[in-house]
Amino acid sequence: MIGRISGVLAFAVAASAWAAPPGLMDVPAIAAKVLPAVVSITTRHTHREPSEAPVLRRGLGSGVIIDRRGYIVTNHHVIDDAEQIKVTLPDERVFTGRLVGSDPVTDLAIVKIQGTKLPIASLGDSRAPRVGEPVIAIGNPLWIEGGPSVTAGVVSGLERILEQTGLPMLHHLIQTDAAINEGNSGGPLVNRAGLVIGINTALIPSAHGIGFAIPASTVSAVSRELIARGRIVRTALGIVAVSVTPPVAFANDLKTERGVLVTEVQPGSSADLAGIRVGDVITALDGRAIRNLHDYHAHLWRRRPGDVVDLQLDRDGGRVTTSAALASDAELAPAVR
Repeated sequence: MIGRISGVLAFAVAASAWAAPPGLMDVPAIAAKVLPAVVSITTRHTHREPSEAPVLRRGLGSGVIIDRRGYIVTNHHVIDDAEQIKVTLPDERVFTGRLVGSDPVTDLAIVKIQGTKLPIASLGDSRAPRVGEPVIAIGNPLWIEGGPSVTAGVVSGLERILEQTGLPMLHHLIQTDAAINEGNSGGPLVNRAGLVIGINTALIPSAHGIGFAIPASTVSAVSRELIARGRIVRTALGIVAVSVTPPVAFANDLKTERGVLVTEVQPGSSADLAGIRVGDVITALDGRAIRNLHDYHAHLWRRRPGDVVDLQLDRDGGRVTTSAALASDAELAPAVR
């Protein structure tokens, strides 16, 4: 995941002194347009371990102001467990941030500050970026003093899925080779029109030039819900699961190479009442093939709590069918869906 900083932008000399040739990206002009709205977010929380004295820890990340009323979009993992939130603008103004709402499933959160004459950045429209399209990433990496940093690159891929053990699975991600480092979490990925097309969320430390951003379409929808209601209501069965791929199937001696492998069932959940067991592979929901966790979540999140779904399972190579009434994810343990 990713990290943070505060400071003043020393972004320089007249961007207008250089104009990009047609077809190229005018990075100085675009950065000058968006940078004032990119903030540093500093958090503090008390870490407690059994039989040990509490330890005060701090975290750093980035965010971007998307509404003149002071609403800032950032990552859930930037503010997770925060007891105090400090927001610093590039013009050196400092505010106390209030958490409005957070959604660990999409790794997005909204923080609010009270201020006047706040700069904002505009979210991109529903048009998907194109592979190869130039972009810039803005954020506060690695405690570097002097304000937000700007890096340039291209959209390297679309519709990426990031699945990490113990964390929610992220869908529809934009992959970019614009340098993203610890501290860039919550900062914007910006196109040549100066529109925010994504919120930077993760990188692969062992790779070079592979970072990911949550697309603007997701950011826009989730932000509206968090501002209005403070949370996102979703349906869930009450399982922990992983996508089945040919390597996963081989490692677990499964008879099917696509689907969702159940690794945990919450007692008393919809899945438990429907007879779903650890080791089952969900291969279809309501007659629609389920190839991975993305398919599974996409289908469930179109339904409402109380809806009944029909499931097809692979169990020890045999087919099992069952039905389950969906619950709200608020009724379940945080790890299960």
